[in-house]
This record gives sequence, structure tokens and C-alpha cells, in this order.
Amino acid sequence: MPKLDDLLKVVKENNKKADLDLIRLAYDFAEEAHKGQKRLSGEPYIIHPLHTAITLAEMKADHATIIAGLLHDVPEDTDYSLVDVEKNFGQEITGLVTGITKLGKIKYRGIERYSENLRKMFISMAQDFRTVLIKMADRLHNLKTLDVLPKEKAFRIALETLEIYAPIANRLGMGHMKGELEDYSFPYVYPKEYEWMQQNIIPRFKPKIEYIDRVIKQVKKELERHSIKIDSIHGRQKRLYSLYQKLQRPQYEKDLSKIYDLVAVRIIAKDTDDCYKVLGVIHNQFKPMPGRIKDYIAQPKPNHYQSIHTTVFGPDNEIVEFQIRTSDMHEEAEYGIAAHWQHKELSLRGKGYTVPKKLKWVIELVNWQKEIRSATDFLKSVKKFEAFATRIFVFTPNGDVIDMPEGATPVDFAFHIHTEVGNKCAGSKINGEIANLGTPLKNGDVVEIIIDKNRKGPSRDWLKFAKTNMARYKIRTGALK
Repeated sequence: MPKLDDLLKVVKENNKKADLDLIRLAYDFAEEAHKGQKRLSGEPYIIHPLHTAITLAEMKADHATIIAGLLHDVPEDTDYSLVDVEKNFGQEITGLVTGITKLGKIKYRGIERYSENLRKMFISMAQDFRTVLIKMADRLHNLKTLDVLPKEKAFRIALETLEIYAPIANRLGMGHMKGELEDYSFPYVYPKEYEWMQQNIIPRFKPKIEYIDRVIKQVKKELERHSIKIDSIHGRQKRLYSLYQKLQRPQYEKDLSKIYDLVAVRIIAKDTDDCYKVLGVIHNQFKPMPGRIKDYIAQPKPNHYQSIHTTVFGPDNEIVEFQIRTSDMHEEAEYGIAAHWQHKELSLRGKGYTVPKKLKWVIELVNWQKEIRSATDFLKSVKKFEAFATRIFVFTPNGDVIDMPEGATPVDFAFHIHTEVGNKCAGSKINGEIANLGTPLKNGDVVEIIIDKNRKGPSRDWLKFAKTNMARYKIRTGALK
């Protein structure tokens, strides 16, 4: 079982500015508040908030968030109130604990209740991302102790994790958290499939890892020969649930030999220039596989993931994938929005909370929710997780990046820019050429909307190809009769 010293050790390593004395006080306060309480596992209750706080510290959270992690169950599960929390720890920490309390526990209790709880999740994100991240750290530890719960309850918690928490973590760029949530949920939601993976797939990892170790030694020598210094080089094993999902796709037919990134080599370079130098060395050493080079540094993914991926024919003609990135890119890929906690991008200014520009989609999602009255319609839309679907990014003629779901059209783009742009849309240009309003957009397209100032409103025919909920809602409510 973890101890306070384990938390303080992680905090010291990851956040030099954290107030360790205040963290100690918070731990003592939480321990006293939960005194005598035990979890179903038989552990003292304090172990749960301590695990939550350690997870947040590993994500390099600020001390306010770590303290809120320690205190997050105090108002609901003890005799101490939010007033007691504020008296001892101030407004900011109390605000975070209040946010967690309001968020509550998302459960499947009919459409109305489920819909309302989903709304709470998104609204909480818009008010302060840290509350949702604390909730994720809280959920992660709960998943680790699901074996003590009745099967039906464990299934429900794991399923909502796969359907709600993991997609949100992915959308926030938190690759490590997404993977952890999915892997701990996997055996409870798909027990037979999990067992099949354990018996048929896991044993095949070991020889692949041994092979990758050979490749790493060879690449290290080449990099040294070219005087290219790197921070690290190591093998990265594909996560189990992610691998399971990939094997389900028709093109793979559960055939592991068709998956090239079962174990990949990850290289952390000193800077962006060195990433490309490393790529050159690898391609000089091994023959690259045609069509398998992806430069996400020059063209990042919509969740701001950056890395160079290349697949090559390695020793003995085996296929190997390399991922090359800087330490900053790696931190962004692993922790996403959490990586910015200490860079004041998520700081509280006065009483208001400033959302970084790259995360304005959350505000848009909250605003869109307000316009949908029916819980059933809302649930149908959110269950599709449009906001968390595969994303593409396109550009305005001025070079602004617009983040949209895959399959979006110029009409979706127009309404994304502004309702009036959508209402007065008369045509579009994609990459400088006239294009049909229903043309699916592709990553990197430059989109220009042709405006007709005399147009009175959108055409109902646009509903046939509009992809986004926002565009479809605007078309239905503003279409010409």
C-alpha cells in the first residue's frame, strides 16, 4: 500500500514549486476525515485518495490539483464539509473539490439521468479541466479494485469507462491515461475476448521484444557513429485493448502478422532537427516500407500529437515501426492537457477560468448541448461521440486551423465558423477549386466559403450530407420553408 512519502517523492521529482507542507496537511486532514472507513477491498479508505493524488502527481499536476485529489471524497463521504475544506485550504482547492462533488458519479439510471450526467461531465470540463482529470485519476484507481465488486456493477463501471472516460482522455491527448483506463476495463466488459488475447496473443510478445532489443542495439551504434545524441531509445509494447480493437478491423482478420506496431521502437531526440536526422539514419540503415512514413511533427494530429512514424524492413527482413519525437512531444502525447498544468495555460485568472485556444471545442460542445432539449436526442448524439471521433484538421484561407470530425463537409465548416456564414453559404472552394458543398473534407484542405449576402437561410437539402450535430441543428431550425 502506498504511503504519504511515496506521494511526496513523486511530487519532488515532477513539481519543484509544489507546497509540500500543504500537501502533508491535506493528507493529515483527509486521513482524519476518513478515519475508521474501509473500502470493500478491506483497505483503509485513505489509500484511495492517496492513489488518486499519486496518479495526478505522476502527471505533473500543480499542488492545488494534487491536494484536491486527496480531499475529493471528503464532502460526500465524511462528517467534514466544503466549509471545513475552504477554511483549511482556500478557495481554489475548494473550487476543485466542489467541481468533483457536483460532477458526481456517472451511472446508467435511465436515459434522463444518464443524459444529465453526461452534460455535467462536459460542463465541468468547460469550467475547469482539472476537475475532470481528478475524476479520471479517481476512476483509474477504482478500476484497479473492480474485482471486489459484484459482476454486474463491475461491468457497468468498466463499460462507462470505455464509452465515456477513455474517449474524453483520448480527445484531451492523454494517451497514457486512455490506455490505462481501457486496459483495466477490458477484462470486465469483454471477458471472453480478454481471455483469448491472453492465451493467443500475449505469448507472441516475448520473441518480438527480444527482436526489438537487437534492433535497438544496432540503431544505437549507428546514431553514435553519426554523433547524434538522443535522450532515450526503448521498445514500446502496444496496449492490449488497443491491439484487440485493431484486430477486429476487417483488414486484419485477427491476424497478428498484419499488425506492424505490436512492439515499436520509440526514440526521444534532443530537438526537432535531430528527429529528422534520426529518421535519416534509420532509413539509411533499413529499407523503408512504401506509404508508411507519417510526419505528425510537420502536420500534428487534431489532439496536438506530434511524432514521426516510419515502418521499415529490419534485420532478417522483419517489419519494425519507429516513433521519433522530442521529450516535449512525448510529454504532450502521454499527458495531453495535463502537460500544460505547470505552464500556466490552465491558470485561474481572478474568478474566471481561461480555456486554452486549442480546447475551445469544449465550450462549443457545451453551447451546442444547451440547444438540444430532448434527453434522447442528446444521448443519441453523444453516444456517437462526435467530439471524440476520428478528427481531421482543415485550414481557413488565413491559415487558421479548424478541427472537425472525419467526413465533415464545407457546410459543416461554414457553420463551425459562424451561424451567419452557414446561413449565407452559397458555395465553396477546396484548395482553390470550386467544390460541391457536400464534398467530404480531407486532412490539410484549405476551405473557403462563398457568401451570398442576399441569401435568407440554409437549404433543407443540406441535411442529406451535413455531418456535425451543430450544422444539422442550425439547418433544421433556420432552413427556408
